[in-house]
Amino acid sequence: MFNEYSQQSFVQKSVIGELFATKHPLHLSLILEILRKLILNIYVLCISLFLMLLVASAQGQQRISTEQYIDTYRDVAIKKMHEYGIPASITLAQGILESGSGNSRLAQKANNHFGIKCHKEWTGKTYYMDDDEKHECFRKYKHPEDSYRDHSLFLTQRGRYSFLFEIKITDYEAWAKGLKKAGYATNPKYPELLIRIVEKYNLSQYDNKNYQKTVEKPVRVSRKKEIASMTIDQFKKDERYPSGRQLFSNNGKKLLIAVKGDTFNNLAKEFGIYTWQLYKYNDLNKDYVLKVGDIIYLEKKKRKADKQHPGHEVKQGETIRSISQLYGVRESRIYKMNNLPDGIQVSAGKVLKLR
Repeated sequence: MFNEYSQQSFVQKSVIGELFATKHPLHLSLILEILRKLILNIYVLCISLFLMLLVASAQGQQRISTEQYIDTYRDVAIKKMHEYGIPASITLAQGILESGSGNSRLAQKANNHFGIKCHKEWTGKTYYMDDDEKHECFRKYKHPEDSYRDHSLFLTQRGRYSFLFEIKITDYEAWAKGLKKAGYATNPKYPELLIRIVEKYNLSQYDNKNYQKTVEKPVRVSRKKEIASMTIDQFKKDERYPSGRQLFSNNGKKLLIAVKGDTFNNLAKEFGIYTWQLYKYNDLNKDYVLKVGDIIYLEKKKRKADKQHPGHEVKQGETIRSISQLYGVRESRIYKMNNLPDGIQVSAGKVLKLR
């Protein structure tokens, strides 16, 4: 293609040169026409390259399997079942069906796993895309768990779904048919699709309120080492900065503990770095406001934890980010090491791999 294009360009340049040499009366209009064609060719080439990059990017996006989706959101669905009385099997089946196991555009862009539209009462963020109609408004969430919670609220706070809660929590077939009857979905085969998913992946086992998840072994360490989690008290005291501030080190990286009056701007000036570096090193957005006691790294965190800490058992109230700060490991690496979708928050008791 490029050889042909080069030959064409050479011919066009020769024609232009000849027109100038002969002072052809129509040379200006002909030159403009040739230039127009050249610009058009360049435009088409640029569009082609852009589309190639777009396709390559889409192909490179990591997709998760249905089994991975279930492992990731099973505990969330069980928790919502105990809180709101909706079978975990139905919640998971709906999430799998509506979000394509977390791979749909709506799930990826808006963390919306149940296809819940805005409706009049919604005041949160929104995401627009074509569905039953063009440019429909969907709810956008900060985390996937927020979508699961909103799904539970959606079913419990609307009168048309109230009859569902008279059905046994273990009767997933009646729940699937009831959702269609209440108008949750327009697809006439919606109940059959849900039932098929529940049975294919044995999701009904999670509807048993006495269900105990199988012990996962993501980290090959003794139970003692899993329980012996890192604490702030284990941070090593480092140098005292000229300003008088005490610095610490953890996993080989310098850090400080935020005190009253600290801001990112003040810290950046004090340590001679940029504010964007502080945000990046600590996996924070620019709108985050420092709180007393926050762990703030002054260097980029490591890809894995110290050898003494191959894993961590999640405690109530902990997040992936708080664990990331505690061990001095990049948040993105914790997600990757544990095959977790970005943004997911794991339940208490789960053991995370840190190396």
